[in-house]
Amino acid sequence: MPRRMHSVHPTPIIRETTKREEQGTRSMTTSTREEQPNGEAAKPVINYRGWKAMPYVIGNETFEKLGTIGTSANLLVYLTTVFHMKSVAAATLVTVFNGTTNLIPLLGAFLADTYLGRYATLGAASVASFLGMLILTLTAAVSKLHPPPCSGHGDACHGANPTQLAVLFASYVFMVIGAGGIRPCNLAFGADQFDPATEAGKRGIASFFNWYYMTFTFAMMASSTFVIYVQSNVSWSLGLAIPTAFMFISCVLFFVGTKIYVKVRPEGSPITSIAQVLVAAFRKRALKLPDDLKGSLFDPPHLSSLVSKLPHTDQFSFLDKATIITPMDDIKPDGSASDGWRLCRLQQVEQMKCLVRIIPVWSSCIIFEVPVVMTWNYAVFQALQSDRHLGHSNFEIPAATFNVFTMAAMTIWLLVYDRFVVPLLQRVTGKEGGITLLQRMGTGIALSVVMMIVAGLVEERRRSYALHKPTLGTASNGGAISSMSGLWLIPQLVIAGLSDAFNLVGQVEFYYKQFPENMRSMAGGLLFLGLACSNYLCSLIITIVHRTTGGHQKNNWLAEDLNQGRLDLLYFSIASLSALNFVFFIVCAKWYRYKTSDKDHEIALQTMEIKSSV
Repeated sequence: MPRRMHSVHPTPIIRETTKREEQGTRSMTTSTREEQPNGEAAKPVINYRGWKAMPYVIGNETFEKLGTIGTSANLLVYLTTVFHMKSVAAATLVTVFNGTTNLIPLLGAFLADTYLGRYATLGAASVASFLGMLILTLTAAVSKLHPPPCSGHGDACHGANPTQLAVLFASYVFMVIGAGGIRPCNLAFGADQFDPATEAGKRGIASFFNWYYMTFTFAMMASSTFVIYVQSNVSWSLGLAIPTAFMFISCVLFFVGTKIYVKVRPEGSPITSIAQVLVAAFRKRALKLPDDLKGSLFDPPHLSSLVSKLPHTDQFSFLDKATIITPMDDIKPDGSASDGWRLCRLQQVEQMKCLVRIIPVWSSCIIFEVPVVMTWNYAVFQALQSDRHLGHSNFEIPAATFNVFTMAAMTIWLLVYDRFVVPLLQRVTGKEGGITLLQRMGTGIALSVVMMIVAGLVEERRRSYALHKPTLGTASNGGAISSMSGLWLIPQLVIAGLSDAFNLVGQVEFYYKQFPENMRSMAGGLLFLGLACSNYLCSLIITIVHRTTGGHQKNNWLAEDLNQGRLDLLYFSIASLSALNFVFFIVCAKWYRYKTSDKDHEIALQTMEIKSSV
C-alpha cells in the first residue's frame, strides 16, 4: 500500500569510477558502477567507443544524405517531365513533401525517446527510406509504372493513371517515414558514442557536429552536380538508382557497427513528463514555496546512469510548486509518486525548465534562416538575368549551380574552423570550443545581416546595368539579361555558407548539450521544426510583399522580370528584420543559463568556497 510522506531525502549513491586513457583520437572510456540502496546488482558498464564507431556512423550518414538529397533535389523536374504533372500541381506536391519531412521528425523523436530508442528508430527509418527510393526508381525503370512519353506531334501528353500515382505516393510515404526517424536521431545517436563526462569525449562531440555538416554539404554539392546531371541528361532510371544504391550502402554500414554502438534506452515519454509538470504546478498554484526547499520538495534518488542529475535552479520558481509534498500526496514503497499528475520529481521540473529556457533562443533561429532561404531561392533568378559566362569563353554556368558556392564555403570553413580556429581560440579564451555556443550562433545571425546588405547592393548593381547599359539578350522569363557578371553573386552566397556554419551547426550542438539526455531526439525534431517554420515564414513574407506591391506594376518588388521589380528593397527590408532579430537574440543570450549537471554544480560550489577562503 502507498504511504504518505512529508519529506523525502535523497539516499547517497556510491560511485566507483575508473578511467582509461586512449591513444590519438580514441575516446576516453568511463566505467561507472552504482551501488543501489536496496542492494540490487551494479549497473552495467557503459563502454564508449568514440571515434571507433564513427566510420559506421559518419559513413551511414554520408551515404544516407547522398541518397536522400540525390532523390529529392530534382523531384520537381521528374514529376513534370516523366509524370507530366502541371507545374502548379508538381510544385504543390513537392512543397507538401518537403514540409512533411520537416514536421514528421517531431513524431519520430517522440517514438525514439519514449518507446523505441534511437538505434531501433534509425534502423527502421533507414530501411523505410531505402524502400521508398527503390519504389521511386521502379517508377522510372518500369514503363507500366509511369505515363507514356509525349509523342511530340502536338498531341496532349497523357497523365498518370490511379495505379501509377498510388505507387508514386507509396514511395513518398516510405521516404517521409524514413525522414521522420533519421532526422531527429542521427545527430544525437552519433554524439551518444562519446563520453560527455571526459574532455576527450566533449571534444569528440564538438568535432562530430562539424564533420556531420561537412558531409551534409558534400552530399548537397554531389547531388546538385553529378546526380542531377545523370538524371537530366543520361537516364532517370540510372539517376534515381544511384541514390538508391547509396542508401543501401548506408543501411549496411549502420547495421555492421551494431555491436560497438552505445544504445541509450528510452526512459518514458518526455512529452508526458512535461504535461505532468504543467498540470501539477497548476493544481498547486495557490501554495507558497517553503523556505526549506531541500526538505519539502520531492527529490527521490536519481538512479539513471545515462541521464545526468540536474541541480535545482531558481528560475521559473512557479514550476517548483509541482514538487511540493502535501498530506494529499502518496509515495509508493519504491520512492515514486502514486499520482504523477499531482506530484512531480524535482528532476522533471528541471528538465522542463531546460526546455522553457531554450524556446526563446530557438524562436530567434527561425528568423535567422529566412535570409538564407531567401538568398538560396532568389540567387537562381538573379543568375538567370546576369552574365553567367566564364570570362570570354562560351561556357555558361547553370543558374542552379551558383548555390554550390554556399555549400563549398560552409564545407571549407567548417574544416578550417574545426582544425585550426577552435584550437587557437581555446588557447586565447581558455573555453571549450574557443567561444560559447551562443556566441557562435550570434556570429551567424550577425553574418546574415551582412549577407542581406551585400545581396541588396549586388542586386541594385545588376538591375542598374540591365536598365542603363547594353544587355546580353533575353532570359527565359522574358526579362533582359544584365551585362553584370554573375560572379558578383558569389560574395552573398559565401557569406550565407559562413552564416550557416556558425549558427546552424551551433544550433545542433547547443540543442544536444542543453536538452536533457532523454530528450535529445526531441532536440533534433525541434531543429527541423524550426527549419520548416523558416520556410513557411519566408513564403508568408513573399506572399505579403507580392500582394502589397503587386497591384502596381511599376512598384512591384517581385515582378516576374527582376529588372522591373525591386528585389533589392526586399533584401534591405529582410536585413532590417534580421538586425532586430540579432538584438532579440542578444537579450535571450544574456538571460539564458547553461545547463549543468549536479556534479558540475558541486565542483563550482567547491571552487567558490576555495576562492572565498583565499
